[in-house]
Amino acid sequence: MENISRDEQHARGRLQDLVRKNGTSLAGLSRLIGRNPAYLQQYVTRGSPRHLDEPDLRKIAEFLGVSTRVIETRRFDDKRLDSPTQRRAALAEYADAQSDDWFEVPRLSLDASAGPGAFSAEEISFDSFRFSRRWLREMGLEGADLTAIRVEGDSMEPTLRSGDEIFVDRNKRSGEGIHVVRIGDALHVKQVQASAPGRIALISANDSYAPIDLARDEVEVIGRVVWKGGRV
Repeated sequence: MENISRDEQHARGRLQDLVRKNGTSLAGLSRLIGRNPAYLQQYVTRGSPRHLDEPDLRKIAEFLGVSTRVIETRRFDDKRLDSPTQRRAALAEYADAQSDDWFEVPRLSLDASAGPGAFSAEEISFDSFRFSRRWLREMGLEGADLTAIRVEGDSMEPTLRSGDEIFVDRNKRSGEGIHVVRIGDALHVKQVQASAPGRIALISANDSYAPIDLARDEVEVIGRVVWKGGRV
């Protein structure tokens, strides 16, 4: 990292730490901002690019649940823009994001259809749920790669109702159970079963919907549904 200041190196180190704490990867975060998988790894280890573009920086900070000041490097080009008070505030926010007591589950602006299918939007977190790590351990979810999305439609009633929030563990993409799957551009939440060699059956809880039988390569399994929440 020739000609890269110590402050800029620290900002890159904070990015690495936050990515690790969130259970994601630099490659996954690179894809999130529409870059090649090696983009952020090169940024962190080689200092190339020198600074992240502002739109990329905002998306990354939003996904990690911190302000851009925690991970940005451009402001260090001019020390006048980074007072001791500003620096202390950034470090305090970083320390809070690193807390071992709490875990942020990002909410994505996607609708997983339990009916005819919903088209996915850009996978950028717009909000988050905050849970204690103790609760996650009690629920058997420690170490899960969790994201929260909302169910639309009635095909999984009474198991899942329209408007329910579901947690999807992206680390669990095999085996049977309720999963979020992508068929073309549409997301669905269905009971997944193997139907024949190389084929997969998507089963609805609502008997009004017939099973869907597809070739395995026609379906992308996003992750298993491991928790639900909704209004009483």
